[in-house]
This record gives sequence, structure tokens and C-alpha cells, in this order.
Amino acid sequence: MGDERIRVLVVDDHPVVRQGLRTFLDLQDDITVVGEAADGASGFAAAEQLRPDVVLLDLRMPGTDGVYALNALRAAGNKARVLVITSFTEPVGIVPAVRAGAAGYVFKDVDPLALAAAVRSVHAGHVLLHPDVARLLAEGEARPGGSSLTARELEVLSQVAQGNSNREIARVLMLSEKTVKSHMTAILGKLGLHDRTQAALYAVRTGLVTPAAH
Repeated sequence: MGDERIRVLVVDDHPVVRQGLRTFLDLQDDITVVGEAADGASGFAAAEQLRPDVVLLDLRMPGTDGVYALNALRAAGNKARVLVITSFTEPVGIVPAVRAGAAGYVFKDVDPLALAAAVRSVHAGHVLLHPDVARLLAEGEARPGGSSLTARELEVLSQVAQGNSNREIARVLMLSEKTVKSHMTAILGKLGLHDRTQAALYAVRTGLVTPAAH
């Protein structure tokens, strides 16, 4: 199928795991492994060089881990879809990766055919989240984080969810831009998020605030 194949980069610190994944995935007619890396930093570098469609990423690696690679890929604007493959069994261990932009995750004991299906699914644009992880994002972490926001911070977050800039928020709430920036810093810190886009998605997804209709 040539260029129509899904191009996969495998990032895992165990050579045996990498070889096993490569061997199986290369047997698929529509998938080809274009490279391997052993930690988050080299995984990011390889993803920038090879531009794979999907990065199959371990989370727990020595040195720079998988979340580092996810954050670096996001900051660089890399369009690769990231499918986490992990030995974590507790949903809380997956949440940072999902927040950093992972399109889904599978466990390392996943059935090989299910792994291939997951690669195809995230490549097609789907998000693969176990209900427990989705629940933790929407309830287990959202409620406490949201409840820790002040009334003013909730107002600012509501404006962010509507797509307003700091200048527009300052005008609507009759605040200075500097004050709005301070509130944004506090909001991101309390919710454990990285930027205003994540804050807006978080606010709408969890029902913490509802964007107004325009």
C-alpha cells in the first residue's frame, strides 16, 4: 500500500518490547514502523524528524518520560497522534498523559489485534479512553479542582471557554489585563493545566462552566 500505510514510531525503553511491537505491527498490511526511540527526549526528536502518523509511547521511562515527549510534541505543533502503551493499572497514572494530549492508551498486555485496531482508531481521529479515566477527568479531578477556584476565577474561566482574549475578558469583567493574567495563572495552577486552550476544553467538558451562545 506504500504511502497509504499508517506510519508508526515506537517509543519504549525496553528493546525487547520495541522489537515485539515492530515485528507485529509490520505484519499488518496497512501499518509500518518507521522508527524507534528509548526515552522521551529521543522520542520527540525522532517524531520531529520522521513525522509519523502515530506515536506508540510508553509513559514510564528513565530520564525523560512519555509525558515530557507529549508536552514537547504539543509545543512544537507536531500533528502525530499519540497512543500511550503503559503498564499503569490505576487511571490516575494515565491522566497526565491525556491532559498532555494523548489520543488514547492501551495496556502492555493488550491483545495484538486489539493494539493494531487501536493504532488504526487513533489515526482515524478517535479518542480511546477507558470509562474510569474519563470519569476521573470529569469527576475525580474536575470537581475538587473546580471547587477550589474563586468566584472571580470561575468568571474568568467562563470567558476563556467562550474564546475571549485577556483583553476582552478585562473589558467584560472590568479588570486590568494584568489582573486577568494573574487569574489565568492561578486557574492553570489549580487545575494542573498547561494553557488556556486546555482550560477552555476542561471547562466545557466537565460542565464547570458552559460557554454562552453567540
